[in-house]
Amino acid sequence: MVIIVPTAGRFVEIFSYRDLVRNLVVRDLKVRYKQSVLGFLWSLLNPLLMMVVFSVVFTVMMPNRQIYAFPAFILSALLPWNWCATSVSASTVSVVGNANLIKKVYFPRELLPVSIVLSNMVNFLLALIVLVAVLLAYGLYPSWVLVYLPIIIGIQIIFLSGLALFLSSLDVFYRDTEVIVEVVVLAWFFLTPVFYDIGALLPNSARVIYWINPMASLVESYRLIFYNRAAPDLAFLFRTFFTSFVVFVIGWLTFQHFSPRFGEEL
Repeated sequence: MVIIVPTAGRFVEIFSYRDLVRNLVVRDLKVRYKQSVLGFLWSLLNPLLMMVVFSVVFTVMMPNRQIYAFPAFILSALLPWNWCATSVSASTVSVVGNANLIKKVYFPRELLPVSIVLSNMVNFLLALIVLVAVLLAYGLYPSWVLVYLPIIIGIQIIFLSGLALFLSSLDVFYRDTEVIVEVVVLAWFFLTPVFYDIGALLPNSARVIYWINPMASLVESYRLIFYNRAAPDLAFLFRTFFTSFVVFVIGWLTFQHFSPRFGEEL
C-alpha cells in the first residue's frame, strides 16, 4: 500500500499537467520545422523519400520480386520504425537539453521524455496519409482490421515511453548514453523486419527476434493490418503488450529513482 498510493498519486499529478504536455508537444513540433520551407509537409515527404530509396535498392539494384507491392510493404513498417528511432534518439537528451527549465520551475520531469514520444506520434499519424495513398495505388484497400490500429499505437506509446524514461534518466549521469544509443539504434534497425519479411527467416530466428525485440512484433502488427489486411493474433498482441508494459515499469522506476538528483547533476 505504501508503494501503490504514491505511484497512483504521481500519475494523477502528471495528468493534471496535461496542458503542459500539449504545450511541450506543440513546442517540439514547431522547433523541428522552424525556418523550414515545407514545414509539416516533411512529415509526409520524409517517409515517402525513404520509401523510394529502399524501393530502388531492393527492386532495381537488388531485385526482390517475391514481395508484392514492395513500396507498400516497406512503408507500412518504416513509419512505426521512424516513430521509434526518432523518439529514442530525441528523448535520450530531453532532460539534459531542458536543464534550464528544470532548474527554474517545478513540474513532473517525466513529461519531457514522454512529450517527445507523443510529438513523434503526431508525425507518425500525419505520415499515415502517405501510407494510405500508396496502399490505394496498389489496390490494397483499407479493411475492418484497422480497428486494431489504436490498440497497436497504444502499445507502442507504452513501450517508447518506458525507453524514453529509462534513457533520459541515464543520460543525466552518463552522457555516453547519447553515443551508445546512436549505435544501438542503427543495429536495432537491422534486427527489425522493416525491409525484409520476417516470415522468410528460420522459425527459431524469427521467434528469437520477436522475444528480444518488441519493435519487431509492433512492426509486424502494423504490416498485418495495413499490408496483409489481416487481424493480428490476440495472444501475440498480448505478449507484445506485456513486454512493452515491463519495459515501461523498468523505465518508470529508473526515472523515479534518479529524478530527485537531476537538479544537482544538471
